[in-house]
Amino acid sequence: MSATLTGMAVEVLSTADARAKTALSRAHAARWFEARAAGAPLPLGDARPPLRPARPDRPELLDPRAVPKRKPGSPEGRKALLHAVAHIELNAVDLHWDIVARFADVPMPPGFYDDWVKAADEESKHFNLVADCLEAMGSHYGALPAHAGMWRAAEDTRDDLLGRLAVVPMVLEARGLDVTPGMIDVFQRAEAKQAVAALETIYAEEVAHVAYGSKWFHFLCGRENADPKDVFHALVARYFKGALKPPFNEEKRAEAGLPPDFYWPLASAQR
Repeated sequence: MSATLTGMAVEVLSTADARAKTALSRAHAARWFEARAAGAPLPLGDARPPLRPARPDRPELLDPRAVPKRKPGSPEGRKALLHAVAHIELNAVDLHWDIVARFADVPMPPGFYDDWVKAADEESKHFNLVADCLEAMGSHYGALPAHAGMWRAAEDTRDDLLGRLAVVPMVLEARGLDVTPGMIDVFQRAEAKQAVAALETIYAEEVAHVAYGSKWFHFLCGRENADPKDVFHALVARYFKGALKPPFNEEKRAEAGLPPDFYWPLASAQR
């Protein structure tokens, strides 16, 4: 077992099996915080992450346009919706460990690592909650095809920490705040209590993950004496394809430190 934080991150990224990945992620997060609490923090180290994380043989990864569309009102549609959420959560585990290891050469305060390790731990919990729901419904993660483009944002921003923060937590995870209430409603109408509880946990905790992105984005802009809004707009134009899609969950976005003048101008952008 690695004795450095980047080494632990690379171990998670190099683990293919989803349940094994999340178990290792949670164990490493606990170890990081136990060492911090004991006043003997683990060194950052210099282990280099792979360009792409290890993945299980299933699900089959398809072009986003080729992933079958299913109506969420049916039992099969609800399984497909949960499968998509599980896929997003597993990618988020890797994204949060990747940001720790990939940008270890950028001097950052200890709180930066605390935030992303905590986020990775919570995403691991979220994956397990949703995978448990799938199994209770007679399915499992990997039973359906999934979106192949989930890691593209990580690859595109592999040399740009500000770009990573802008696109992953402040755009992609913020989108989760917009759409999760509708998903909760789908499962409430189906009286699927286990799925509702899982999605409510995800919804409550994802606000903090978006907030971590906003906090460290503003921190880095302040370090460079740059206007955060202008930098955000430029980076999203560079790395994110297409306009942002309303309706926006303005209340939760504000809670996470995203004011409307960050995202509304990008909703009408013709790119």
